[in-house]
Amino acid sequence: MKTLLKRLTATAMAALILLVGSATSALAAGLLTPKDSSLAAPQIRSHHVEVTIEDGYAITQVDQVFSNPNPTDLEAVYAFPVPEKGAVSEFTIWIDDQPVTGEVFERKEARKLYEEEKAAGREAGLTEKHKHYRFEVSVSPVRANSETRIRLVYMQPAEVDTGIGRYVYPLEDGETDDMALAFWKNDPVVQEDFSFRLKLRSGYPVSALRLPQHPQAVITNHGEKEWQAEILHRTGVAVVSDDSGPSPDPGQQQQPMRLDRDIVVYWRLKEGLPGSVDLVTYREPGKQRGTFMLTLTPGDDLAQITEGRDWVFVLDMSGSMRGKYQTLVDGVERALGKLGTNDRFRFIRFNNSASELTPGWINATPEAITRWSKKLAASSVDGGTNLFAGLTRGLDSLDADRTSAILLVTDGEANVGVTDKRDFIDLMKQHDVRLFTAVMGNGSNRPLLEAMAHVSNGFAVSVSNSDDIAGKLMEFTSKVSHEALHDLDLEIRGVRVADLSPAAPSSLYRGEQLVVFGHYFGDGTADLSLAGKVSGREKRYETSFSFPAVATENPGIERLWAYAKIRELQQRIDYLGADADSRDAIVGLAVEHGLVTNHTSMVVMREEQFTARGIDRRNRDRRQLEQAAASRRASVPVQNRRVDGHAPISSTPRASHGGGAMGIEMLFLAAILLLVQARRGRVVVKG
Repeated sequence: MKTLLKRLTATAMAALILLVGSATSALAAGLLTPKDSSLAAPQIRSHHVEVTIEDGYAITQVDQVFSNPNPTDLEAVYAFPVPEKGAVSEFTIWIDDQPVTGEVFERKEARKLYEEEKAAGREAGLTEKHKHYRFEVSVSPVRANSETRIRLVYMQPAEVDTGIGRYVYPLEDGETDDMALAFWKNDPVVQEDFSFRLKLRSGYPVSALRLPQHPQAVITNHGEKEWQAEILHRTGVAVVSDDSGPSPDPGQQQQPMRLDRDIVVYWRLKEGLPGSVDLVTYREPGKQRGTFMLTLTPGDDLAQITEGRDWVFVLDMSGSMRGKYQTLVDGVERALGKLGTNDRFRFIRFNNSASELTPGWINATPEAITRWSKKLAASSVDGGTNLFAGLTRGLDSLDADRTSAILLVTDGEANVGVTDKRDFIDLMKQHDVRLFTAVMGNGSNRPLLEAMAHVSNGFAVSVSNSDDIAGKLMEFTSKVSHEALHDLDLEIRGVRVADLSPAAPSSLYRGEQLVVFGHYFGDGTADLSLAGKVSGREKRYETSFSFPAVATENPGIERLWAYAKIRELQQRIDYLGADADSRDAIVGLAVEHGLVTNHTSMVVMREEQFTARGIDRRNRDRRQLEQAAASRRASVPVQNRRVDGHAPISSTPRASHGGGAMGIEMLFLAAILLLVQARRGRVVVKG
């Protein structure tokens, strides 16, 4: 008798349907748009991006120069999508040819300071977070017939999944609000210079680096642990990748660079690397408290699973699917064609409401697949997105006596019917299901989808239009074809630790890393154990390592810890409702660590105004500390942060995708053959 039913899904199919059909017009990010719509928009003269990935996290620096073609000064707004788990640490404006870095305040106070400086005619900037998908930066004044230079810096964890690392520089704005669409409609063209430079410094050997949608990128490696990717573009001339400068070539003149496509970078670790525990710490001399980022990568010891199931397709029929719907239908038909004749399926449709197209369960015979695919293709798309109704109807359609999977395919946010995050979480808690989420695009409601995945012990995978479809399929199928470790219990003994985030990790799927931030007190040897259950059987990983008394190489992880805690506090507010304690805690953490959140904003003003107002330059000083540490790291060889070498956490190598190449058709077939062999359970997948 099975003691724990496995809940797995066909995430790969849903992702493929959406990924192949996601060729929609995308808004661009990095634009400076005038508040006065009668004025011409400032032009992007240059856009330069510097990314460094090292020690488990990425630092992204964006420098842009805009020119105001108008004969009058203006106020403008700069827009940028919220990167996944990205913490904005710096916004700088050049004033009198000198960079001035912003400071963080409670949101209303920040707005008040900005408006006062603007009213006085002095240079000022304000960085705010707009919901879950965009940062907006107000700049005033942008001087007439002159240039304005700004810099944005953000940090984020750089996790590796199944041996593949992934970094996304978000440029596609996924806005779904029509008024906002009208506002951010300027042509996203860089008039002169564009550059994207990414440096990867890995403690483990890297066998390849890839930018799937940017074949013009120049990739170089300096040994197995140091790689670099460059995209250089100068309008009107051919650009070379070395330091000799651009060489004019009329036959190869480049058109202006457009900022409307994400830049996705993958790197693949060398095969056969061991499971490991990596530790990055920061602790100033003489301080009692240190901060740590612990990354646990298990070995590949989760078994592959078998057995068949029923399929419930929950399909978005809202107006936003127009233009993509035929691709969705083709994808569903191809997916059904890979099922066995003993499998069954149902079609649930939703827009303003939800209904079932099929009259109950349909055996997956060739005749039935052809018939119901034609009926699906004849359906019209219109209306809003009642995601809650579609999800509810799909959950209610499951047969308790059969192994089931639900594929929820949608491209938008819930905007009809029930839209409150708490209701979606409550719905998931009422069902013994696991939610597997493909978070599509920069405008997707990532907080909602990730929260539902968390409470259901599932997982969320982000997907960009610039992703490698084959790679995402391999990532999805790697997880859903194997057992998972659930009901996790992490313990660290011997050295006192506190303020862990996540406070209660729930599940770990094949190839996933468990990344935990926290504080530690004291130093010396600590014992670590991670326990969980696999199909009802207890499994435990154990090792020991040392916490250092002093560690000054990575001050940036203090911000990453704070941002992780803020995300947890915000999830609490989203679910339980606003409460003064949680909000005050967010504001306190954000102000101390210089972070832009739903409740705090960053203000730039003239340096003498910071002094006149008696404002401590806390964030400026923190940035100087981080920059100095980054320079020191760059001057020494790459460091390996593994701490369990003497007592390995696992006796087997970590999971990987494996070598070789497969075509999309073969990948699709492999995904289906794996996914129909899932153990008993019910799963929801969001695409």
